[in-house]
Amino acid sequence: MPPTGPPTASASSKPKTHLRRLARSRRLFAFDRGLQSRHVAGADEAGRGCLAGPLVAAAVLIDYERLSHGDRRALSGLHDSKQMTEERRLEMYPCVLRAAERVSVVVRSAAGIDRRGLHVTNIEALSIALERLGPGEAAISLVDGFSLPRCAVPHRAVVRGDATSAAIAAASVIAKVTRDRYMHAAAREHPGWGFEEHVGYSTPEHRAAIEERGISPLHRRSFQSVAYAQLEL
Repeated sequence: MPPTGPPTASASSKPKTHLRRLARSRRLFAFDRGLQSRHVAGADEAGRGCLAGPLVAAAVLIDYERLSHGDRRALSGLHDSKQMTEERRLEMYPCVLRAAERVSVVVRSAAGIDRRGLHVTNIEALSIALERLGPGEAAISLVDGFSLPRCAVPHRAVVRGDATSAAIAAASVIAKVTRDRYMHAAAREHPGWGFEEHVGYSTPEHRAAIEERGISPLHRRSFQSVAYAQLEL
């Protein structure tokens, strides 16, 4: 006889999780469509606050008149990449590549960050990603959080843009997955710091590894004092 009790938490939570994800995605797409433009470009970065590894900026151009029903369904889980599980990001990555009109990625090394400074490096990387994308004059270009003073492409800075705009959220997925893959590969060349787990972010395990082993060639030397200050927290 089949069970008559209430559904388990895991069984009942899955439909709710899907509905929440769908509602978030619809808000993101509604924001972009409300801009009244066929083409919307979004730019975002990954790794800005890390102690080790590169900064990766990405830009994505979406042609909303070209998006098929299948593309829209595939992107229905799109959201701020930091709020997504790694599994979900990996699922979304090829969906974004298929649905996007164009994609641009810019990588800046830890050494470059030390040489130029984090903020300057971040602004330059986002600017170059958007410029290389070549969104065109008719497109509306959006950047997560930052205005880019020297960018040749007219754009708007959107606070919490990766949780507001579908185009920015798509760029955040591309940037995050690209960077994570780099760090997973780097972990094989530089074992012992746990890059395969924390991908360079400041975690207790990462700070403990720095305390025990010192810094690796991937660490941002300009962040060294920050890293050791955090060890005391």
